[in-house]
Amino acid sequence: MTSEHANIDQQIDNARANFYEQGATMSRWRKLLRPSAAASLPTADVMQFEPLARQRLSKMAYDYVRSGGGDEISMRENRQGFERLQLAPNILVDVSQLDTRVNLFGSELESPVLLAPVAYHRLYHAEGELATARGASAAGSAFVISTFTTTAIEEIARHTQRPIWFQLYVQRDRAFTKDMVQRAVAAGCKTVCVTVDTPVLGCRYSQLSFGLPKNLELAHLRGLNLGATTPQHKSGRIFDPIFDPSFNWRDLDWLRSVAGVPVILKGVLNPEDGKRAVENGADGVIVSNHGGRNLDTVPATIDVLPRMVEAVAGRIPVMLDSGIRRGTDVLAALALGAKAVLIGRPYIYGLAAGGAQGVERVITILRDELERAMALTGRRSIAEIDSTVFWNHAAGAASRTMRSPAAGA
Repeated sequence: MTSEHANIDQQIDNARANFYEQGATMSRWRKLLRPSAAASLPTADVMQFEPLARQRLSKMAYDYVRSGGGDEISMRENRQGFERLQLAPNILVDVSQLDTRVNLFGSELESPVLLAPVAYHRLYHAEGELATARGASAAGSAFVISTFTTTAIEEIARHTQRPIWFQLYVQRDRAFTKDMVQRAVAAGCKTVCVTVDTPVLGCRYSQLSFGLPKNLELAHLRGLNLGATTPQHKSGRIFDPIFDPSFNWRDLDWLRSVAGVPVILKGVLNPEDGKRAVENGADGVIVSNHGGRNLDTVPATIDVLPRMVEAVAGRIPVMLDSGIRRGTDVLAALALGAKAVLIGRPYIYGLAAGGAQGVERVITILRDELERAMALTGRRSIAEIDSTVFWNHAAGAASRTMRSPAAGA
């Protein structure tokens, strides 16, 4: 090889090395300049998360979380109930300092927005309940963990610094139910939130083809002999082995004795049931129609709330879920006597769209909107929110006892 050829080969090698070096440098810059997952998430309006989630989810998973019961009348009413309310602005109030903190069952929370129990988080995101727990922790919210969790509760507890509660579906095997409750309490759950509105499932027509993928399992029901591992939505029978339709008021004493922590009833709509809850020793109630997923044509939860608050009369805390999508919804619920609200679909859409960051972003948006609504109605703290925030005070007239301190809150 002549020196001239060697020179040319050296120039080619140098050019190739420069090309790869520049390519590597450009690749590093692309990574640095590429928007992060958080940067691509909506910064306002939790409604924007649903279409993002739909793009990422299978049709089965999306239908499962989005759908309601029957003709979805109650699901729509949950939103329309809030939309019927009108707020009254209040001007020239010093709102330079706003306080959204609340105290529930001995725990101080940064805002009155909690995460409701929702099943199968790994159906929506690979990290499942762990991502939800981290998002809740970052945003300062309590997380109510479902009986149908796809992650062990002990592992979930290690991923959040905020209070966790346990949602219970009572099983026909009461010894198994007792062990499940005490395991949750040992893991750090501050309350047991027993769902009381589901002796059977509602007519969930959009869930007829639902089946949990084989790679997922219900971590809390491991070892329970059911014959079927997920609730059945098909016709032909109404009772499901995964629920105990015999659970009744007489069993509350037993549940409270094995739990050793406050027991909250989730799914209370009838004010008479609210009175019975107090009489039977419940420590709190959640006004809920299961997100419109069970008995269709029941009222919107916000329409029920004033009567429930009146029935309970400040003896135990009243909370609300179903239909919360705006900070003004949170304000309205608090004004009508709720101590806190729980959200479900919005944070699941956030989880699907962006994992832990998506969950955190949804909670942060709602808290920001709540603070704006408080400022614009002249309320500086949660304690100052009452029925006078409504344009027509008659909207809150049924809730004259709403700001009475709740025993045990």
